[in-house]
Amino acid sequence: MIFNKNGKFKIMQITDMQEIPSVSPDTISLLEAAVEAEKPDLVVYTGDQIKGYGVTYKGKGKELENAVAKTIKTLLEPVTKRNIPFAVTFGNHDRQVGISNKDQFNNIYKKLPNCIGEQAEGIDGGGTCAVPVKASDGSGKDVFNLYLFDSGTDAKGGGYEPFDPEIIKWYKKKREELKEKNGGYVPSIVFQHIPMCEYYNVLKRVKKSEKGAVRAFRTHKNEYYKLGDTCSADDIFLEPPSISNSNTGEFGALSEKGDILAVFVGHDHKNSFVGRYKNVDLGFTQSSGFNVYGNRTKRGVRIITIDEKNPSSYETYTRTFDELVGSKVSKPIYDYISSKTPETVDAAIPMIEKAVAAIAAAAVGIFIIIKLLNS
Repeated sequence: MIFNKNGKFKIMQITDMQEIPSVSPDTISLLEAAVEAEKPDLVVYTGDQIKGYGVTYKGKGKELENAVAKTIKTLLEPVTKRNIPFAVTFGNHDRQVGISNKDQFNNIYKKLPNCIGEQAEGIDGGGTCAVPVKASDGSGKDVFNLYLFDSGTDAKGGGYEPFDPEIIKWYKKKREELKEKNGGYVPSIVFQHIPMCEYYNVLKRVKKSEKGAVRAFRTHKNEYYKLGDTCSADDIFLEPPSISNSNTGEFGALSEKGDILAVFVGHDHKNSFVGRYKNVDLGFTQSSGFNVYGNRTKRGVRIITIDEKNPSSYETYTRTFDELVGSKVSKPIYDYISSKTPETVDAAIPMIEKAVAAIAAAAVGIFIIIKLLNS
């Protein structure tokens, strides 16, 4: 990749399309409108491109692979038909379809036009790579760098796997190689699917009774949060960060040399914010898929623009369905219901408990009324 003639480099992050073979026309409308309006130099897909769980993808072997490939081809067509380069990493749901990330990467994505990024040496699977952005003068100098990390999948027994320590080792080696080649650490941004544990450090813990407080689960069970002071007033926070079950030190590694400016994730579909912890910006990007829960017409994509003259800074904003396409969706009833359903099993449990308690209370009340009527 190279900075354009104006010394700019524009990235579009698309995350959590989580689509099925019958791709939502609203998903495609959003992606078409966003790509046409922004004309990015590179598109980065940060996981859960497909809804790998459930029964929507049928068959085995080549039949299954063909079904997944057809969906992915449809989803990426707004980018590939415009000859825009793209890079891809994976979420927790992609491999659940029954095809490994390695096979999806090599057999599906790499066969599409302008797929860039070679899998990191020594790291199994797919979706971990470095993408240098070179100077516009043709010197070959790496002015900026993008890292894509495969952040893992669901953990056995619930929650999410710890971040792979081997990727941390690879990143440390790669940043030193870039430093040696370019005469100093190269400013970089990380893209991955699952947020780091430190995302809670850009939030503010509040009382349950405070308006807008969001309940957290698992490692932050029964704690309540709102956006912290480093976030913008326009940012959106509607569900707790679904972090890994344990901290293997990713943030510590990313923050120790000052080369990493920001980390952008997806995973929690309704969140769209950027906050700062220590010397790193931690950002969420909302989902863009309409066949899974999301923040209704606030589904969207994120834009990040790098200036070659000032690569240690960047600009970012989101583009949403309502501003690019409009307020009407193809399945309004499904869209409304899915926006109200619990986002995770952890979030569903207290709702089920409340429902059971309400039913029990109603049953007791009916029993008392019957007893009184028969007395």
